[in-house]
Amino acid sequence: MIFHDSVEQAAEYGQGSLGEMAKRKIPATPDNFAVWYTHISGREPDLSRMITILEDNDQDFTEVVCTDLYNKFFSSGIDEVTLNDTTDRIEKELTRILGYVGEAGEGAAEFGDTLASAQGDILGSKDVHSLKIAVTKVLTETRKMEETNKVLENQLADSTDEIGQLRDDLEDMRKEALTDALTGIANRKLFDMELRSQARDAMETGESLCLLMLDIDHFKKFNDTFGHQTGDQVLKLLASTMTKAVKGNDIPARYGGEEFTVILPQTDLPGAKQVAESIRQRVSSKTLVNRTTKEDLGKLTISVGVSKFEFGESLTDFLKRADQALYKAKNSGRDCVVSQDDLDSDVLDFE
Repeated sequence: MIFHDSVEQAAEYGQGSLGEMAKRKIPATPDNFAVWYTHISGREPDLSRMITILEDNDQDFTEVVCTDLYNKFFSSGIDEVTLNDTTDRIEKELTRILGYVGEAGEGAAEFGDTLASAQGDILGSKDVHSLKIAVTKVLTETRKMEETNKVLENQLADSTDEIGQLRDDLEDMRKEALTDALTGIANRKLFDMELRSQARDAMETGESLCLLMLDIDHFKKFNDTFGHQTGDQVLKLLASTMTKAVKGNDIPARYGGEEFTVILPQTDLPGAKQVAESIRQRVSSKTLVNRTTKEDLGKLTISVGVSKFEFGESLTDFLKRADQALYKAKNSGRDCVVSQDDLDSDVLDFE
């Protein structure tokens, strides 16, 4: 992100950022400063919303949380050293191929000259001996060209394999950049991309598009009681449950922290509520048990908000309604599903 603030404005935002970080005991590293400077300046509403969600859930701004915020909004998700190394390998391989082709071109030109010369020798032969010499020369050069072509063929085959591997490596990096490392489902970047794509498709086809926003109830208390490692296992379990509960075209994603989403293409609001209720029931019907210690960890519940895309509206409004429905679900006792139809008309918009 590029900033174009005046000196006075930058000083104000900078001081405000340092103050907010100090209040939350967040180290003033360059990455953390970028996050809070952007938040204070109001440039990235989604980042500010994420910080608000974390604070509403009494989430501590640990090193992991701070890194997650930076990666979601400022990092490409691909390790630059790995990307540069792969790019260099591709460049070297292409240079090798061009060299092979150049050598083949020179060899073909020389072979053509040899054939032209041999043709003259053959036509000008006065006896069997001279004719035999000319034919032998053609045969020798033809075999040499054949061997050269075999070498070239093997070289090109090796390069083809190498480039194929590089292509696979780049695809793996692309997937890694769009996948949440902990849960294995889509991350925030892929969610944003898919939401834009699905909204565009919905407007083109006239099909319905719905969105679920899910939040684990009392997750901070669970983390504090059983530890962050167990909390991570719970996040993975919810992601797995969501994935099993949706159909092929639906897109489950980790939105941030303990908040998840599901994009539901070609699904109307009643159908989306059914999917949400199915996920909620799957989660609440099971008792969590620590596999190692056999300790009973109790039940896990989630709150879910559901919204339907209105053609032509902004994606921000689409998200807001799902978010408002989620908050109403949490304020209604949690462990329930609330859709946009359950919202009061006076809360459909907020500043």
